[in-house]
Amino acid sequence: MNKTVTNAREAIQGITSGMTLMVGGFGLSGLPENSITALAESGISNLTCISNNAGVDDFGLGLLLKNRQIHKMISSYVGENAEFERQLLSGELEVELIPQGTLAERCRAGGAGIPAFFVPAGFGTEVAEGKEVRVFNGKPHLLEHALIADFAIVKAWKGDTHGNLIYRHTANNFNQAMAMAGKITIAEVEELVPAGELDPNQIHTPGIFVQRIFQGVDYEKRIERLTEK
Repeated sequence: MNKTVTNAREAIQGITSGMTLMVGGFGLSGLPENSITALAESGISNLTCISNNAGVDDFGLGLLLKNRQIHKMISSYVGENAEFERQLLSGELEVELIPQGTLAERCRAGGAGIPAFFVPAGFGTEVAEGKEVRVFNGKPHLLEHALIADFAIVKAWKGDTHGNLIYRHTANNFNQAMAMAGKITIAEVEELVPAGELDPNQIHTPGIFVQRIFQGVDYEKRIERLTEK
């Protein structure tokens, strides 16, 4: 039951070029920084990355974009990354933009074993192209398919050696859903404790969804956009 590994380099063993990865985080909050750095140093390429956003130019998934390690991004918000924009406009990067709520639900559905669902978001826009449409309660809905990944990489505040995880505040966004939807889930945590030390009522992700866990180091925890009066 002990799922601990030594560090990020050991945790990402088995990730190979061409795989699909889910990467947790919301903006720059809750990013698995250690795992992303290990991937950036690995030389792995041709990745499909599912993430709410693509980091910034020199942080988060921006590191993998700069190295040309990502072939396709499936995401919701990409407005803070100039290199992402350049690769998109030049045709170097394949991109699937998804309404944020739909992206979250597609990840959650993948973890819950729900293959597809109908949602009204995106009807009448480019998002609807090629998708089945049905009317429910007089309103058109699009058929959306669940998302799963070869590996899900998430970041939590606390975890135990059995893989149980607790997130803090905004860092919970996407991490919890993605932790369920990976065939193999890697969790990096700020504090790793022995099994039994976490309050069962506070656990967000049960350890059954996590295969590898390690305590990260040197978290930068950047602020994406600082506004001062």
